[in-house]
Amino acid sequence: MKSRRAGRRSLRRVAAALVLGLALTAVTAACGGTSGGGGGGGQTSATITGAGATFPEPLYTKWASEYQNIAGTRMNYSGVGSGAGIQAIQAKTVDFGATDAPLSEADLNAAGLAQFPMTMGGVVIVVSLDGVTDRQLKLDGPTLAKIFMGDIAKWSDPAIAALNGGVTLPDTQINVVHRSDGSGTTWIFSKYLSAVSPEWKTKLGADKEIAWPVGVGGKGNPGVAAAVQQVKGSIGYVEYAFAKQNTMTTTQLKNKDGQFIAPTLDAFAAAAATADFATVPGFGLAIVDQAGPSSWPITGASFILIYKGQPDAERAKEMLKFFDWAYTNGKDIATGLDYVPIPDSVVKLVEDMWAKDITVSGTPVWP
Repeated sequence: MKSRRAGRRSLRRVAAALVLGLALTAVTAACGGTSGGGGGGGQTSATITGAGATFPEPLYTKWASEYQNIAGTRMNYSGVGSGAGIQAIQAKTVDFGATDAPLSEADLNAAGLAQFPMTMGGVVIVVSLDGVTDRQLKLDGPTLAKIFMGDIAKWSDPAIAALNGGVTLPDTQINVVHRSDGSGTTWIFSKYLSAVSPEWKTKLGADKEIAWPVGVGGKGNPGVAAAVQQVKGSIGYVEYAFAKQNTMTTTQLKNKDGQFIAPTLDAFAAAAATADFATVPGFGLAIVDQAGPSSWPITGASFILIYKGQPDAERAKEMLKFFDWAYTNGKDIATGLDYVPIPDSVVKLVEDMWAKDITVSGTPVWP
């Protein structure tokens, strides 16, 4: 009963955010919005709504701003978390949902949804420790799992010290910070911990929500980032763009090839380069603990969810045009914000799927 009430509250929050966004759009239009024709004013007054993962929110916001200047189409995106985004698209309160935790083939088929990756990026470990600089601290998967399970409770623990010769670590408690909401970032992080720690896999597993044995929760990537910064001795996990925006202290991680790797766009791209989306239904691939000497071990994709059967052909076309523009013309924006663009080969697979599966009354709407 409690979970159903929480779900209803989450949907109400999503709906409220979207109503506010649409109201602001209407005010903008009344004060001199798009009027058709070419140029910077755009050619259409369509508004597309989406909600979900906070992981890609900085990128989707920037894409939306650039695309409105070019095409006139507005895209209102609310970063409410992957779990709330899935609920929103299932409730049909948005045109698309966004999630970093892909739905299974069975769930997609049951709901009549199509799923495809829109961007990729890295989940990074952030800390707040006096005397420790960015990318100085080294951690490996088993040690990280023990920290988030509460088995390692102090920064001076021998397991951490053994990885960090020459680094002075305080003899203080570790304050674990995790997500408090249903989160695709949590799904990616827990998929990684499940891959590197049999104990984690058995006791806690991988999901959008985890029964955390220790720590405090923060809502969304921004909430975790803020909580880590506010309390000395903290450790948490966030999408890399949030770590950079907040000038946070990140750590190195030991990858599958035994190399300590700092979080960089090149390291995320190295891990993503081996991802074989074509072999997984709904493109629902986890890109964690990938082989390769330069691969960042916690990399993931962010996915879009739309209905296969669309109610309005023109609206569906406008939405797909935005996604197509982002794939083909938004790459520089993505890399500039430290996201990895989807490879052209995968884009072709996605757009072939659109042409086959996205329809109005059985008629394809793409291209």
